[in-house]
Amino acid sequence: MQYADTDLRSMRYEDLPASVFGPAEKRDDTEQIARPSLTYWHDVWRRFRKNKLAMIGLGFILIMTIACILVPMLSVYSYDGMDYTSMNAAPSWKHLCGADFMGRDLFIRIMYGARISLTIGLVAAAINMVIGVTVGGVSGYCGGYTDIVIMRIVDILSSLPSLLYILLIMLLLGKSLTSVIIALCFTSWTGTARVVRNEVLRLKQSEYVLAARLAGARTPHLLLRHLVPNAMGPIIVSTAFMIPNAIFSEAFLAFLGIGIELPKASWGTLANGGIKDMASYPHLVIFPIIAICLTMFSFNFIGDGLRDALDPRLKH
Repeated sequence: MQYADTDLRSMRYEDLPASVFGPAEKRDDTEQIARPSLTYWHDVWRRFRKNKLAMIGLGFILIMTIACILVPMLSVYSYDGMDYTSMNAAPSWKHLCGADFMGRDLFIRIMYGARISLTIGLVAAAINMVIGVTVGGVSGYCGGYTDIVIMRIVDILSSLPSLLYILLIMLLLGKSLTSVIIALCFTSWTGTARVVRNEVLRLKQSEYVLAARLAGARTPHLLLRHLVPNAMGPIIVSTAFMIPNAIFSEAFLAFLGIGIELPKASWGTLANGGIKDMASYPHLVIFPIIAICLTMFSFNFIGDGLRDALDPRLKH
């Protein structure tokens, strides 16, 4: 039967005959969705999961985080509990990583050190991200003399020797967790500020930003609702790489003897404590260094995976 165009237009989709669409099996195929729609972050997670090294790094960090919380709570040893019958004991079933010169279980001290090192890395990276996003966003959006003044200050802070101001802050505030975080946050935000500034400069001339500005949106609203969310990819990648840098910087300071004060022990403090007996008892240095290296590798793998997942065009 032939249908006039007017008849077809007046009929509902459900009432149209199969002959209009062809065979029934073809009609069913055309109505099937090849893949359910994904949000941007679901698509990022899908690409991130394909990176095996990134998933291994994420798994290690999760296991280390859970272990450093639960193991000291469940263990019969404490981080400052001394056993003079086990001084400098080699690794065994009793002491998995051996014991130090005071008979303290090294494995438990490494787990306590993980709490301090991971806390420093995560807190310092979070503070640096907030400062860098704020400074870089204001600099890039305002432009003009504001941008010039802010970026010259960033250049001056970046040119200062980091070890110099870290030593000054540690001398003024003492050897504590707070002073280490403040010292690491003093100029570490400058790299994030540059990244955010470049992204804001690129995005602020976009059509949706211009439309929001014409609609009367204020500067804080534009930055928080439009510019910063669309620049989160580079910000997240920069923060992910900042965490291992903060952990290594703290370990380096502790290794020099200007980090966390004993008996509390970060991984750098443990390595510093065992360096004088490394020839006779190498396990005192090897295990803390292994913990530092594995953690840094894991965060670097996660950063590489996030960079490729957030912007697949950067993948070589």
